[in-house]
Amino acid sequence: MFAKQTEPVRRMSRIVLDGSRITPEDVAAVAFNNVSVFLGDEAVKRVVACRRMVEELVRTGKVVYGVTTGFGKFSDVHISSEDAVELQANLIRSHACAVGQPLPEPTVRALMMLRANALAKGHSGIRLKTLQLLVDCLNHGVHPVIPEQGSLGASGDLAPLSHLALVLMGEGEAFFQGKRLPGAKALAKAGLKPVSLKEKEGLALINGTQAMTSTGTLAVVKAERLAKIADVIASLTLECLRGIPEAFADEVQRARPYPEQVGVAGNLRALLKGSELITRQGEIRVQDAYSLRCLPQVHGATRQVLGYVKEKIAVEINAATDNPLLFADEDKVISGGNFHGQPIALAMDFLKMGMSELANISERRTERLVNPTLSGGLPAFLSRQPGMASGLMILQYVSASLVSENKVLAHPASVDSIPSSANQEDHVSMGTTAARHAAQVVDNVAKVLAIELICAAEAADFVGADGLAPATRALYEKVRAIVPPVVADRSTSREIESVASALLDGEWLAAVEAVSGPLF
Repeated sequence: MFAKQTEPVRRMSRIVLDGSRITPEDVAAVAFNNVSVFLGDEAVKRVVACRRMVEELVRTGKVVYGVTTGFGKFSDVHISSEDAVELQANLIRSHACAVGQPLPEPTVRALMMLRANALAKGHSGIRLKTLQLLVDCLNHGVHPVIPEQGSLGASGDLAPLSHLALVLMGEGEAFFQGKRLPGAKALAKAGLKPVSLKEKEGLALINGTQAMTSTGTLAVVKAERLAKIADVIASLTLECLRGIPEAFADEVQRARPYPEQVGVAGNLRALLKGSELITRQGEIRVQDAYSLRCLPQVHGATRQVLGYVKEKIAVEINAATDNPLLFADEDKVISGGNFHGQPIALAMDFLKMGMSELANISERRTERLVNPTLSGGLPAFLSRQPGMASGLMILQYVSASLVSENKVLAHPASVDSIPSSANQEDHVSMGTTAARHAAQVVDNVAKVLAIELICAAEAADFVGADGLAPATRALYEKVRAIVPPVVADRSTSREIESVASALLDGEWLAAVEAVSGPLF
């Protein structure tokens, strides 16, 4: 069954697919909240015009890659018009060989939406009937079973997308209403009928970057939420450690005016307003350790990464990424390379690094909370019975394990390339691997931040939660509603998972912003 994912609810009406205007937030709304989509009128006209062009090319027998020729290394093999339809079905069946666990349901929904949006640009030659079936499957909750492994991220995400196309043909498997069913049965239960793919349609469905882009889009949406809530958690930790917020002064940030650094520092000042626990330079110590003092610089740098990644995602989710592309207005068919995933591969590797650093600095703050030599008087491991009870000792171990795993996952996939198709496809992006690893890193970061928050809430009980700033007190109350004080040793696995999920839910951040005002 699909893995459970949590994302804030976003209320909206149906989203129009026109090939050019969807946003990452739109994708998240369709993926997580089952918002429906429809094809725009202009998109329909473009799709119909482009299909007429394909039919004319077939009628006149012109040599067009993937229409009247084979694929990849077989691009020089001529295919007769009589065999052109069978060619498309053979393509899908042979390429549907991905392996591994099924992609999570939200990722599949995002993938379906993005593929439909790319086809709606009107450069792919698909029939309107076939494109509408893809849209109908999304809106009716027919979610193809798409194994997560097997894409090189260069000739598009061929293997994963082939599993999507199989279901449109009435083959393969799909999830429908919580059950894993044969594709034909899933379609029938939804009141839909499969299609027989015509010329160019198989290639149009699978030659694109939507597996990596759907995974990456949802990862960056989740990452943005974590980056913002990380400022709140860090502020709570700073209070518990009697930190010195003078380092966040606007004058300091303007002397090195990265907008993201300035914005994070502004968040911290707003979040700490009214705190009775913060101190001034020289009151307890002259300056804090880097994991506290350098919050604007480190958290701000991660925000820079997110800005870059989201910029690339915004382009990719509105791009035509198959080959060849047809330009009906100019009567041109051009074989190109828009299927190559390098822009997303590099962005995903960058995302992995930026989010890994958010976790690295969080784990160091957790260590300061539980280590009696660093915490400024807090009990060892925040235990209420030191020696008899371990308290939150092992939570730091778990955090350390997660950040170490992130370091392995953060190894760049984009620097690798393995030639395929007898060296016709001699450079590949590995973008789908990069995106999958980025998504795992983001989920790990949520758990690392959850551990810091649980430890900070426990520390707040010792230093006096009544002295917290109103904004951080709002977060403290949220976590205390699901994680009671650790009076006696107990397993906290489920609590860590619950808090990690809650950090991705807009309710907690909304409760804080109701007090602090909107955060950067």
